[in-house]
Amino acid sequence: MKRKILGAVRKQLGPDYDVGKHFTPSYDPWDQRLCLAPDGDLFEALRAGKVSVVTDRIDTFTETGLQLRSGERLDADIIVTATGLTLKVMGGIEVVVDGTPVDPARSLLYKGMMLSAVPNLAVALGYTNASWTLKCELTAQYVCRLLNYMDAQGYAWCMPSRRDASVVEEPAISLTSGYVQRARAILPKQGSKKPWRLRQNYALDLAALRLGAVNDGTMTFGRPTSEQQAA
Repeated sequence: MKRKILGAVRKQLGPDYDVGKHFTPSYDPWDQRLCLAPDGDLFEALRAGKVSVVTDRIDTFTETGLQLRSGERLDADIIVTATGLTLKVMGGIEVVVDGTPVDPARSLLYKGMMLSAVPNLAVALGYTNASWTLKCELTAQYVCRLLNYMDAQGYAWCMPSRRDASVVEEPAISLTSGYVQRARAILPKQGSKKPWRLRQNYALDLAALRLGAVNDGTMTFGRPTSEQQAA
């Protein structure tokens, strides 16, 4: 895929353009997000000489622009910093269980949607290598299955419980993007085996979430207390 992308760029810019320097990042496609120019407007502007690309490292800001480590100076009227996003877990919502705040970074993601040891909470997290909404739709359908199962069995709560001591914690998102690396301290973890493993695979998730057992031995259920029943 990397060769195909670079080939397409060379076709747009011609053999004399230094594609190796300006359009060959250190990471592979999907290790970080891809930037697309569907109508080729960027390449058209480059061919016309209206735009130039400088690939270097910034040494410092100056009164007139940027000083680069190569020794080159870039004058600028406006500098836009594009260092990425600042991620939040569940939009910054504070989760509290029995008066104790929950630290998502100390939790494992169950089937990519629920936090270990947190009852009755599901989160829609999409794919990083495909359409985000594909996984969100599977999550919504699974939550409906879960709620219907609880209604049929008379359960008041459900909670994924980490019982297998051999499960090893791993980062939930493997992307090397700066905004992902900066957020590792707040993101939940994934486990080394199912149902804690995030497979980033729609076909596998389709089978597991639509056809897999709701009561799978990892999900625990509880009935309402006598006070809840009276209420």
